[in-house]
Amino acid sequence: EPPDTPKDFSCHTQDMKRVTCTWREGETYLYGRNSPQYTLSKTSSLKMALCKASCSKLCSCSWDIGHQRIWNVTVTVENPLGKKTATHVFDVNHRIYPTAPFQVWEDCTDTEITLHWNYENKKIELFCQTEVLQPDGKVELHNSSVADSKRVTVRGLQPDTEYRARVRCGAAKHFWRWSEWSQPLTTRTKEGTPSGKLDIWREITPVLGGRIVALFWKQTASFQANGKIISYEVTWEKIEDGSKPESISFSSVYNSTRIFIDNHSYRISIMAKNNVNFSLPSVLIISRATDNSRKILFCSFLGTEELKEGQVNGTDDGIFISWEPRSIYDSYIIDWCNFPRLQPCDLQWKRFSPNTSSAVINSVAFVPGVRYKFCIYGSVANRVSLLEKKIGYLRELPPRLDPIVRKVDLTYNSVTLSWDSYLTNESEPGFVRGYHVYVSPVQGNCNLKGSKKHILSDESELCKYTIENPEEKRYTVKHLMPNTKYKIVVKAFTGGGETPIAYFRYIDTPYNSNILYFVFLVVIVPTLVAAICHWKMKWVKECCCPAIPSPNKSKVLSFKEFKIDSEKVLKINDCLPDVLAMDSDAEVQKL
Repeated sequence: EPPDTPKDFSCHTQDMKRVTCTWREGETYLYGRNSPQYTLSKTSSLKMALCKASCSKLCSCSWDIGHQRIWNVTVTVENPLGKKTATHVFDVNHRIYPTAPFQVWEDCTDTEITLHWNYENKKIELFCQTEVLQPDGKVELHNSSVADSKRVTVRGLQPDTEYRARVRCGAAKHFWRWSEWSQPLTTRTKEGTPSGKLDIWREITPVLGGRIVALFWKQTASFQANGKIISYEVTWEKIEDGSKPESISFSSVYNSTRIFIDNHSYRISIMAKNNVNFSLPSVLIISRATDNSRKILFCSFLGTEELKEGQVNGTDDGIFISWEPRSIYDSYIIDWCNFPRLQPCDLQWKRFSPNTSSAVINSVAFVPGVRYKFCIYGSVANRVSLLEKKIGYLRELPPRLDPIVRKVDLTYNSVTLSWDSYLTNESEPGFVRGYHVYVSPVQGNCNLKGSKKHILSDESELCKYTIENPEEKRYTVKHLMPNTKYKIVVKAFTGGGETPIAYFRYIDTPYNSNILYFVFLVVIVPTLVAAICHWKMKWVKECCCPAIPSPNKSKVLSFKEFKIDSEKVLKINDCLPDVLAMDSDAEVQKL
């Protein structure tokens, strides 16, 4: 193919003595002696080449400019199939492309870095820019405030922090483009006084003659060590009598200690120290030991009758805790143990602002089935008071054991089960929410009134009764069939459910005694009476149906006024006969 017009044709100088022009060559698919030939010349004199071009990916050509400042140059590209040209007019003063600064060095304080550098052509007035790479990857650019200055000061840096910096320059007059960056310089600011305070906490244990205070401290996001922490200083002093303070220093590898204090009020402070200075002190006030101080200071020694433990629930993110806010406190603290079944239990704590009334506590140490205790304190003027206690699980698991059924009372159509109180200590994997009673006849499926159907893994059916009161220890299953064998079991359940049924208890309901009584009255007694009557037929007939009834046994003759001596007299007009029989007509006439 014939050559294309040279692209991106431009010229520049780095020292005001020599100009370099560059362009990109096109693909002609011709090689060897047929490859494109480039010529750079003045536009006014194309036959006089200014320089010989060299090409790889980018073509370039350089020549001495002498005192000439404005140039009109043409690049010509030619091969056997054609020729193309490109022209460029420029002022050398407007095409300065400085060389990269070199010999970069620095002066540091704890918050500032001053960079110094040199560059080759000192006759060109330059304006320079510094790039600073922060530890978080953020890049900041800082321009030198004075033209031809060979230094710049970067302020507002963090003490004892590593930074990377590099410099580039451009012409102060008729700026055209920046130079290449200098080699990067890695430097570290000096250490400074620690800023902020340590986050401190305590655990108090009453002992004979005083108290043992376990002190804990940690660095938080608001605390800046500004160097390497080499030690911690713990100081405590009695508040009432102004006695001489006691203090002890610990290596930076420690984050806790234990001290003994008597029953007076104490002020305890902890400071961090680096190679420059101490941090501001973090202060705790331990109040005088009284009966009331137990209620407001000690979480682990507080009885449930003084402050009831509330239950909290686990979520996907941790354990959710809420409390009633009080306006008098300037912050709240929640403490807990990561490993409550171990000693030491790895006490942890977290502070919250005064306008906070809930939080999600999370820890990689939290595991399902372990009960965690959380104590919520209010803090004002470095004094803390216990406000609430909470217990909860990251996730509840089913109970380990079934309730022990101690007594079974049977009737022909019911069974009453009584079991021991279920243990609800800290070792339980969940809060017992209630009980399930399962019952079914050994032969056939269960269909008892008031129950729900429960299907086992083997597809057998059970009747299920739910008791939602964990304090309940007795339940009666009704509507059973007499003289039937049943299997029955009692299961406790938590928020994590219940364990699978492993075994049943078997019972046999007795016969229905009421049916026996009914059979006795309906069958036995009439049969016995009939037998007696048959045996004493003549006597019964004489008593009940005599051939000649006795007037003395007639109800009609039961009135006293109709008696004559010992005989009863029948008055005809008191009777309503069915039939009137006449003996003879003569008698009728007589009547």
